[in-house]
Amino acid sequence: MFVDMKSSIGSDAFALLALAFISLFVLLLLRHFLPLRTTPAYLILPIFLSLALPISIILLVPIDLASSSRPDDEALRGIWLPEGVRLVAWRLTYWLTFALTWVILPLLGEYTDSGYRTPKDRIIYSLRSNARYQLIVIACAAAGGIYVFLQNGFAGGSVKSLVMALAYCWGLIMAIYLMGHGLVAVPRRLFRDANVVGRLKRIQSHVPKVNDRLSDATTELEELEAQLTQLRKRKNAVSRDHEEWIEDISDASSLPNSRIATTAPRVPAPALPAVITDRYLAELTRKLARARHKRARFAEAWDRLIQEAVDTQAIVDARASRKLDFGKVSPHSSWLERLNFLTPYSRYLLYAQVVPAIRIAHGAIFSLASVCIVWSELVKYVAPKLSIISLTILSHSKAHANEVGFGGQVVASLWLLYMSVATLASFDDVKIWGNRALVRRNTYGESATWYSGQIAKLTVPLAYNFLTFFPRDIHRETTFYHFLGRLINLTPLGAGFDYFFPIFILIPVCATLFNLYGRVKNVLGFGILQDEDEENPSAFGTGGWREGKMLIDRELEGASRLGLSGHLESPSSPVPSGTQSPIRAGPEQTHASTGQSSSPSVPRQSTLQQRQAQRLADATAAAEEEDENVFQGFAHRVKNTIDSVERPEWLNDLGKRPKWMGGVEGNAEDGGRADSGRGMGRWFGGRPADGRVRL
Repeated sequence: MFVDMKSSIGSDAFALLALAFISLFVLLLLRHFLPLRTTPAYLILPIFLSLALPISIILLVPIDLASSSRPDDEALRGIWLPEGVRLVAWRLTYWLTFALTWVILPLLGEYTDSGYRTPKDRIIYSLRSNARYQLIVIACAAAGGIYVFLQNGFAGGSVKSLVMALAYCWGLIMAIYLMGHGLVAVPRRLFRDANVVGRLKRIQSHVPKVNDRLSDATTELEELEAQLTQLRKRKNAVSRDHEEWIEDISDASSLPNSRIATTAPRVPAPALPAVITDRYLAELTRKLARARHKRARFAEAWDRLIQEAVDTQAIVDARASRKLDFGKVSPHSSWLERLNFLTPYSRYLLYAQVVPAIRIAHGAIFSLASVCIVWSELVKYVAPKLSIISLTILSHSKAHANEVGFGGQVVASLWLLYMSVATLASFDDVKIWGNRALVRRNTYGESATWYSGQIAKLTVPLAYNFLTFFPRDIHRETTFYHFLGRLINLTPLGAGFDYFFPIFILIPVCATLFNLYGRVKNVLGFGILQDEDEENPSAFGTGGWREGKMLIDRELEGASRLGLSGHLESPSSPVPSGTQSPIRAGPEQTHASTGQSSSPSVPRQSTLQQRQAQRLADATAAAEEEDENVFQGFAHRVKNTIDSVERPEWLNDLGKRPKWMGGVEGNAEDGGRADSGRGMGRWFGGRPADGRVRL
């Protein structure tokens, strides 16, 4: 025992350094998405643990593998820990993650989103909101408990096995579905981004949707602020506590007194209840907080899309001169764009040739890795020795067969990291998460708790599923199996679940690979997942790339007319709701600055109806042009050919009538082109010049 402890000093030091590095990485990640100075400590600590513990599992699994199959040769031993240390590490990691996922983070999310002032009211609201969720969990646990108790009898170990098995099964279902989608989406996204022109069109096609959502979020925030303005006018007719509450809401919204007279005419005045209650003020506080963060979310997405479109357009335009200059560097720019020692020619070579080649290479590597993971999921029960993942990790020498060395630990960490990244990358494509999103330096507290809870929920099932890629005589020697896998395999139903269910990874893989989500959406009218890159390739109708290009040009033209050409370089820090940003005024103000008549804001419903009517008209016109038979298409081509032919001057004079017969000279429209409403033009779909329609 003393020899083992002495020989594991290097591994202990490595494990401590790894934990310190993980903690630093998580702190930087929190700083990127959360305002650390204003976020309360009761949120930062659980979110930190829910991220640091799952990341540490990526290192703990390879250490467990190497420790359970520890070779005698110290050169091949790798990083290992004693069995007692591993057992304590797994217990702390698992049960802390379990408590954060199922109890602490859901309660904290609703506590943050309650809108009440006092901690007591927030706790009551959080418990009441989570009651339905907890009842569903308890009902599922009761149904599973009946089966477990009938199979193994009522005992303390059976209850523990039931809790761990149910949490594992639910997490594995979500992990397999999301990972299957990500294994296809991540490499395909890299391949598509390698084409600069195609990437520019995809960015432009995404702009109209973000513009509409930003306009709706701004209008929704204005409606709520108008409601707050009306409420402030009545604050003298309410109780002292409610008056202070209204002042707190106004201070949080940064709505000054000067806005009272200007906000009301822009949006319809909402109807206030006859009696102001705590529930009404809490709901208003909650709606205002969500509306502010929703607007900040789409404002940040809008600025990021505009910046990406400008940079990508600069790369496309630089093909002729082969010199690339992005101008003033934006705070949102990547580290490559911040390199000042590059010349314009070397910068063009970097972005036009080197970066696309790197993306293609990474896409090919990730595609091969995705195929290996799917293959390993399919064959791990029938022929585990044919699992490619286990073949790349285990040693194949005769003296150290089926042992995991330091190189195998590195490869295992890379496999686990890619599986986790593919799973988490699918969160942006799934449409069932509501309005939750991660925003740079301005993520809503409820969204932060939800995302961290999902990461903690999915990591443990992914880690144990990774262990099942190895032969049974290897992964059953690990401490992780004795702690979790043995309890999952307590019943015959659970014994085969971790082997048979991952085969269903073929469903999301095939659905994403062959775009089955779009076909289901066309049949049913709705979908859970969609590929926005293939949603509207014709650029007509609702939000094509042509409309996105027009919106980008309008945004840049409006900024230049206002003398704000550097607005994209400014950080998109959250602007207090109720104030007009001096840097960026939003889509409504941009449209007004480009020459359009500035009119007061209309209600959100009428604005949405106008956009839908305009897009319906564009789609109808496009459909009329496309829905034609062979003969009509041939006639249109012949007509266009005849109209484009320039006739000589003497031929133009032949068709003119003299003045005494009512002829008119200097008709610019007749010169050089055949009139489509006369002569041959009438045979090929032409219309009369006076506007009449030919039936």
